[in-house]
Amino acid sequence: MTSSVTRILIVGAGLTGAVTASILRRELREQVKIVVLDKSREAGGRMSTSRCPEDVRCTADLGAQYITQTSIYAKQHASFYEELLSNHIIEPFVGMIEGEKPSEDDKRNYITPDGSNTVVKYFLNQADGQVTYNKTVCKVDVQEENGKSCLHATTENENEKMGLFDIVVITVPVPQAIKIGGIVQQGLEASPELKSLLDSVVYSSRYALGLYFKPGSNIDVPWCGKYEYKDPCIRWMAVDAKKRGKENSDVGSSLVVHTSAPFGIQHLETDKDQVQVIVIDHLKKLLLNLPQPISIKCQRWRYSQVFKCVPDSPGTLVVKETPSYMVLLGGDAFTHSNFDGCISSATAIANKIITFLKANKV
Repeated sequence: MTSSVTRILIVGAGLTGAVTASILRRELREQVKIVVLDKSREAGGRMSTSRCPEDVRCTADLGAQYITQTSIYAKQHASFYEELLSNHIIEPFVGMIEGEKPSEDDKRNYITPDGSNTVVKYFLNQADGQVTYNKTVCKVDVQEENGKSCLHATTENENEKMGLFDIVVITVPVPQAIKIGGIVQQGLEASPELKSLLDSVVYSSRYALGLYFKPGSNIDVPWCGKYEYKDPCIRWMAVDAKKRGKENSDVGSSLVVHTSAPFGIQHLETDKDQVQVIVIDHLKKLLLNLPQPISIKCQRWRYSQVFKCVPDSPGTLVVKETPSYMVLLGGDAFTHSNFDGCISSATAIANKIITFLKANKV
């Protein structure tokens, strides 16, 4: 290493990246400098929360809708759940979900009272690192510094160089990760086995709509969330404030709609405005007395849930490792596609980094 402080770049400010940064800060304290870059305008990744343009107090979760804790992870990840509960980032889900499929597992559902991206923001705050948005990393190269090899990242923003690092962690969806040039592509070319593992990952695709209504609008449904199985377009609907248990007559309401995965795949390259018209047409047939929204946001999730993960769920994979630097990949594609999958991957990444630092006597 080039200095007593290990410089770590995390690409992706979603849940895996945020939890990885938090664990590293807690375990290594001032021994690490943490930088997080994300292509979006805000933290969250697939735990994103969108605001109504006319009233920012009215929000909608366009990605993850709620967190399901199974009995296995209630034990393995107990400290994470307890921390989030004690800080009121998550709360038990007490509302009605219509059409939820029964499970043999003793599972519990949790909601985020202030939006799903607050979970990610919480862990980023705990990491106490430098977080920068609107930065898409397009290349990671090796560079010499004082006779030692290190890494530097280049973004698409006018080929801006983001400084030098000893470790780079890439947590974006696999199809985006493998397009990063430099050492990532070189590592894949040098390891057909690694490339085959990454090529085997399959994501579902879908659209999400956030419909925002003025204060006093009545979305007259008995549920706060509903799975719809008969409609060929719509799979999920949720009244967000009702789902969170935070209905307020002074703040407008929001309705979230997720399409089915088959619909998402069929219309993946369709113009979003056209998709929005189709979804709204189906929605009006399902909710006959739907009030007129004052604003609508249509979100295309090209990489929604992971349909097929990396075999054997390693949590993370190393693209390149030398005594001086390491590049590794992580995310729910390396475990399983849910909240606990991201936690498992983040834990695996952090353990790999700590082991690497110890082995190189840092």
